[in-house]
Amino acid sequence: MKRLYFIGIFALLIIATIYTWSKSYYTEQEEAYVQLPVESGQVLIPSEKGVFERSRFANDYATMREDYKGGRSLDTYYNNRAFHGAPPSIPHPVVNDLTMGDKSCLKCHENGGYVSKFEAFTPVVPHPEKVNCRQCHVPQKTESLFKGTNSGSFSRPSINNEAFEGGPPIIPHQIQLHENCLACHAGPSAPKEIRVLHPERSNCRQCHVLNNKEMTDIGNFIR
Repeated sequence: MKRLYFIGIFALLIIATIYTWSKSYYTEQEEAYVQLPVESGQVLIPSEKGVFERSRFANDYATMREDYKGGRSLDTYYNNRAFHGAPPSIPHPVVNDLTMGDKSCLKCHENGGYVSKFEAFTPVVPHPEKVNCRQCHVPQKTESLFKGTNSGSFSRPSINNEAFEGGPPIIPHQIQLHENCLACHAGPSAPKEIRVLHPERSNCRQCHVLNNKEMTDIGNFIR
């Protein structure tokens, strides 16, 4: 009986070994499966958020019709600001003066478009994710100051500020709220003096770098 008992155990061990080996063998023949991490939507570099927001329109800007290339000038661009870097004021009547959100402004300013009433293309906002526009932008109440100010004057940044002959221009303004380069530098509403000649190269920061010295000077002046 003992002999039969040991023979039975030995047979079970052989069967288990064969089963384990065959299971392992066929498992190895299956295609490898790598589980991809779930995208959280978190931006790894906050300062780069929105850089490629309008890159899908880059080729359209590159082949834009000539009669669309009138656009604004830098004079009108800066006349609508209290100082260099300030948010532009609202140069047109506001339908509801109490409107704060609900994407009221973005209905026109998110993607632009021609407005026959003003005979101009709507400027595209570089930060459409901030829907509470009236928090920073105020309507124009008058074309001149009704009270004097002792703040210093801000000079316009140079547009021909290449580091060397033939080099790419340096970015003369802060990146915060201006990460989306094509919003201001491409399209029919872009000021003609700063309209980029190659909008299809939408990774602008690959060649253009910040003018850190000018940003430091402005920060010290404000403080």
